Amino acid sequence: MNKIIIDLDVYTYQIDFAHHVSNIVYIQWMEIGRLKLLEKLGMSVDKIEADGITPILVNTNISYKQPIYLGDRVQLEIWIGDLTFATASLEFRFFKNGDTLAATGTQKGLFINLSTKKTHRLTPEERALFEKFM
Repeated sequence: MNKIIIDLDVYTYQIDFAHHVSNIVYIQWMEIGRLKLLEKLGMSVDKIEADGITPILVNTNISYKQPIYLGDRVQLEIWIGDLTFATASLEFRFFKNGDTLAATGTQKGLFINLSTKKTHRLTPEERALFEKFM
């Protein structure tokens, strides 16, 4: 299984009143991961928009294991856990300081046609791109 691995920085503005990374930051990091994965697939935002399709989120789940603090090093791993004709489920793992699992997450996206706003079924060629990261 191929994974996308991204190193992320923790900034002061991402810290909440409990002195650790705010939960909303994990969702932002997931967005960064999704965009990087699409780029690796050859489906940059510009390309999929030009092709008239877009993924939309239908579900996000995060389980927090360990807090992440200012000064921690963060690494995000992303891969595709499930792929149907019109949806993809992404798996996320957040590690702090190299080896401590801080959080896990999943997101499910549905592909839609931008013009009709209806479900877009992946072509065999599109599916083949995604299957590289399953």
